Amino acid sequence: MTAARIHEYGDASVIRYDRIPRPSPGPGEVLVQVAATSFNPSEVGLRAGYLRDLLPVTLPYTLGLDLAGTVVEVGAGVDVPAAGDRVVGLVEGAAAEYTVAAAGSLVRAPERLPLADAAAIPVAGLTAWQAVHEHARVEPGQRVLINGAGGGVGLFAVQLAKLAGATVIATAGPRSAAAVRRYGADEVVDYTTTPLPGGMDVVLNLVAIGPEQAATLATLGEVIVTIATPIDSPRATHFVARNEPAHLARLVALIDKGELLVEVAETHPLTGLDEIHRRAEAGQTRGKIIIQGDKS
Repeated sequence: MTAARIHEYGDASVIRYDRIPRPSPGPGEVLVQVAATSFNPSEVGLRAGYLRDLLPVTLPYTLGLDLAGTVVEVGAGVDVPAAGDRVVGLVEGAAAEYTVAAAGSLVRAPERLPLADAAAIPVAGLTAWQAVHEHARVEPGQRVLINGAGGGVGLFAVQLAKLAGATVIATAGPRSAAAVRRYGADEVVDYTTTPLPGGMDVVLNLVAIGPEQAATLATLGEVIVTIATPIDSPRATHFVARNEPAHLARLVALIDKGELLVEVAETHPLTGLDEIHRRAEAGQTRGKIIIQGDKS
């Protein structure tokens, strides 16, 4: 099978498309034929070695954290999922034609989406869910500022905050403002031209920012949650999303009810992953980008 791997840290040219043996599932594991993974900006830092202390990996390392695919083989002791089931999950090594995953880390894929598009959900959806519900604890009637609402996490966060009953003020550039409005933001602030409003109950920061903007955000809300640059304030929480299949299952349920929408900005073949990394570093990507893993 083909897998997108790095054998060393470096620029996008270190991504190689290796032909390697197809893995076999061990006890408690399943083999999944990958319909798609998706690109996450954090993988640029992982590939370049900037995150080696936070997220150490063993080289060679197969990229890809989001998995959508079909179970084709199950290991000993696995009853669910079964061969033929369509699944999603947060699984390392998903940028390949096949990957092995712990059975308990997967949930059924949403029925309302093409299977490949479901790869947009795990990392971005889990991050947004935990930001809105665990760390910010958004409640009805609150005013929530989402800084960086046009990215993959942002589009989930806008919808989840609205479902929680909040008034959502979202920052977005001209390229993503329409999408942010479409997903329910009550007000969209063009951060390139307009100062950020204050008087917020909650501030969610979803993008890397400099010291000056971090200091500004620290003054705007009673509760501040950031997934990117830490913010120096006793009211601020910085977190990295954890793999929680129960949360992922709740996201899938909302999608199948039509209450949570998934937007895919682009779709590319597995062998185009290096070019996506280059474009991301040049600031030329927006939203969720799907990387197809199989030949179908």
